[in-house]
Amino acid sequence: MGGNETRTLWISIGVAMFAIFMLYSWSETQKTELAKKYGTTKRVVVAAADIAEMETIDESKLEVIDQPQDFIQPEAVTEAESAVGQVAAVPIKKGEQLLQTKLLLPGADTGLSMEVSPGKRAITLPIDDMRGVSKLLKPGDRIDIIAALDYGKGGDQRREVRTILQDVVILATGLNVMNKIPRRFELDANGKTINRINLSATTTFTTITVEAKPEEVQQLVYILATAPGSLFTTLRHPNDRLQAPIRTTLVEDILQKPVLMRTPASGSMMAAPIPGSAQAQQPLIRPPLGRPAPKAPQRTGNFRDL
Repeated sequence: MGGNETRTLWISIGVAMFAIFMLYSWSETQKTELAKKYGTTKRVVVAAADIAEMETIDESKLEVIDQPQDFIQPEAVTEAESAVGQVAAVPIKKGEQLLQTKLLLPGADTGLSMEVSPGKRAITLPIDDMRGVSKLLKPGDRIDIIAALDYGKGGDQRREVRTILQDVVILATGLNVMNKIPRRFELDANGKTINRINLSATTTFTTITVEAKPEEVQQLVYILATAPGSLFTTLRHPNDRLQAPIRTTLVEDILQKPVLMRTPASGSMMAAPIPGSAQAQQPLIRPPLGRPAPKAPQRTGNFRDL
């Protein structure tokens, strides 16, 4: 490379560096002028994607940017964490600032439909301190539902206790709907002071709303229509999702006595006969809970062994 080419290269590099310096100086000047004209910048939360009306907002829907303070609207949200879990009261377009006036905390105003799993239904059950675990329930808890039902008439009337549903999620306690932020804000009587209510501690509710399959909802409605006081709830650990068969409890189980089952037709203490089986001539003995089933007598062909 000759001397002229080297000199030309260095001149080109110098011109490029000078151009970069001038561009940087111009951008800083423009930034300073904008700051003087519009004020300093401030962080604000905007929608990273379109948010539909009544949609619950999560982190993927939010973005934090810097904007001139004069361009920030009143009631604009400045911390993304404060908007997560809230519900959009109106549609919010991508790039639009999130305003507190356009957000709602999940509750009676936002409805419950978005919390119900597809294929299931929401149903409300009455509870009290005894049937509702002393009202130490909150939205999001999982429970079992137990029914104590009477059937039969006169001397044949009996009561059975059975766990009819297991691992049922509570969608709401009273008007407190399940959400990621277990609190609610309400104005006091004078309409000026905002009170924060901890949803996990309130016990003023008298109903819970749960979700269940349509056929399970029909069973609950039948019980509510005939014996609403027969439903009880038990609270599960949040990580306990096991659903195991649980045998019906009778009074004989409490008294630790075996139960001889009656056949529907004759009323005798015998099992329903199955044609062609040896079991047709033997009584069906149900052991009490916690005891092994007694062995049925064995036939040997000798009359004295029967």
